[in-house]
Amino acid sequence: MDKLTAKIFEYLVAKVKRWPYAIDRDIPLRYFLGYAMNEAIMAVRGFFLFGRRYGLVFVGKNVSVKCKNKLIFDKRGGTHIFSGVTIDALSKEGIRFGKNVHVGKNTNIDCGGTGCGNGLGRGLVVGDNVGLGANAHFGCSGGVEIGSNTIFGGKTDLIAENHVFSDLSMPVSKQGLSRKGIKIGKDCWIGTRVIILDGTVIGNHCVVAAGSVVTGKTFPDNCIIGGVPAKIIKMI
Repeated sequence: MDKLTAKIFEYLVAKVKRWPYAIDRDIPLRYFLGYAMNEAIMAVRGFFLFGRRYGLVFVGKNVSVKCKNKLIFDKRGGTHIFSGVTIDALSKEGIRFGKNVHVGKNTNIDCGGTGCGNGLGRGLVVGDNVGLGANAHFGCSGGVEIGSNTIFGGKTDLIAENHVFSDLSMPVSKQGLSRKGIKIGKDCWIGTRVIILDGTVIGNHCVVAAGSVVTGKTFPDNCIIGGVPAKIIKMI
């Protein structure tokens, strides 16, 4: 791709994303034109699914959204919902996305509309420039909050609820759920295949190592977390 063409595309993409954007000059022009065409098609799908009130929303193939009136986008736009994503936004507070949120392919977001007789779940709040990885599951019954600039690897699993099991005379399936919620701070990196369980609080600028299981603890800012169960490995 020549320098002038790259500069033009960088300007256009940055205007859409509202974020500085650089194109590697080794990318063939035909490849990038295919990418641009796909973005245009996604923008058209977003318009038909959500209208214009939230700015540009890009939507891939085979996306399923339930209770879309509970799904709120930042008007600055730029959010991408990639192919195969399923979203059930039925909850007390719904789902709120900041600008330029990316929901990876085949990810499931479930706000727990009617789970186990505990009534509506709380919902999901996502800051700006967040990447929710591909093939992930976000169970938001107890409420999930994710700070700006946080990114998730693929196949992560957040479960913001837990089964009550203290009564030995009653089946676990009949004892209902507890919901404490999950909070993840700003500028965090959550590695691939991480499981984060209900009651977890992760501070700002933290890294969670791939394959970790975070079991409802509170972690301070600026730390690397890892293991099963997860603990602080070191401070950054």
